[in-house]
Amino acid sequence: MSIPPNSELVAVAWLRGVPGLSPDIVATSRPRDSDTWADNGFVQVGDAGGNPDRDIPMRRPVMSLHLWANNPQSGKPPWGKAAALGEYILADCQRHQHRNVTAHLPAGYSGARVMSAYALSEVRRVPGDLTSFAHYQLDLQLHWCVVP
Repeated sequence: MSIPPNSELVAVAWLRGVPGLSPDIVATSRPRDSDTWADNGFVQVGDAGGNPDRDIPMRRPVMSLHLWANNPQSGKPPWGKAAALGEYILADCQRHQHRNVTAHLPAGYSGARVMSAYALSEVRRVPGDLTSFAHYQLDLQLHWCVVP
């Protein structure tokens, strides 16, 4: 019997299909070695709320996306690179919301289909990072269901 996916796994899987984002820069935890994501930035996925549908097997989580970029050669945060990650996501919400994300889920999990993805906020700057990383945040709502 396969394991049903949770909303974090489905969000990561959906984001790995966004044009402009490399699948290896999306996860629930930011890698400790910032040099590994210096070229492309990083999208960190966290749960911010939402609720499952009471009557049908549909989930509607709100995900908090943290968009990171760094420049190991400089102390100046690369704000444009971090903001661009969010813009790729916003553009994909408007074009390709619906997709089967089964291929991007870990082995052993049931499949999942994202019916829609909506940005609930603008891409907003998070100032004051002491490590000179550029950090933006974006709230995203997914409507998804498990598929056999």
